[in-house]
Amino acid sequence: MRQTSEPLAFHKMHGLGNDFVIIDGRTQPVAMTQMLAREIADRRTGIGCDQLIVLEPSDIADVRMRIFNADGGEVEACGNAARCVTLLLGDTPSIDTNGGPISGSLTDEGATLDMGEPQFDWDKIPLAYAMDTLAMPVGWESLENPVAVNVGNPHVIFFVDDIAAIDLERLGPLIETDPLFPERVNVNVATVEADNSITLRVWERGAGLTRACGTGACATTVAAIRRKLVDGETTVQLPGGDLHISWSPGGTIQMTGPATHVFSGEFDIEAFA
Repeated sequence: MRQTSEPLAFHKMHGLGNDFVIIDGRTQPVAMTQMLAREIADRRTGIGCDQLIVLEPSDIADVRMRIFNADGGEVEACGNAARCVTLLLGDTPSIDTNGGPISGSLTDEGATLDMGEPQFDWDKIPLAYAMDTLAMPVGWESLENPVAVNVGNPHVIFFVDDIAAIDLERLGPLIETDPLFPERVNVNVATVEADNSITLRVWERGAGLTRACGTGACATTVAAIRRKLVDGETTVQLPGGDLHISWSPGGTIQMTGPATHVFSGEFDIEAFA
């Protein structure tokens, strides 16, 4: 816990409805724990958010971004949060995350991010044992032969004819916690449309169904390009709105989308002790 009883400042922001409480720990250091993160994220008794973001000093970038899901678990990457942090910091910040470095630049509606290079090796996802990550020989009921991609955090992508026909609220947690995924996994269900766009729903590890997932949009686009289902720049349609993703094999992923600052406030951290 902090050694002061001064109110702790925060920003409430969102990217396509994926919402965040962002605390700038560079000016007000805070020792975040899983329990504290979970209590702040609670929508009934806390401030409420999908993810809690803590900014800290970094020796290799302008800022370090730590990400805590609503269940309190710390994760590696979050594209929507990185766009919000870019908007908050302004200019072209470099962002250090547990999933690798990210760089951002402002646009009229939000930000464009360089999300780095995707990884495909089974032990980089990671999976519990070796297999082909482009056509995994596994399935859960009607969801079969997914693609696995790590874009700073682990994703599995299922391409289906109709995402509305998939009970993702039921199947998502089963797949997320399957022993095949030792660090759990984000579950994406996607339909490729005729206009080189993708309709996507995501069960986010530690957060559940989400209106938008930036890393999910990146991972799904990469998977679709590798499967030769789309090419070049792709629009990913999520419940909260659209993200624009581009990637060429051997290169880094570019993501463009909105970011919104909702309000700023203060809270007494001791109320959550």
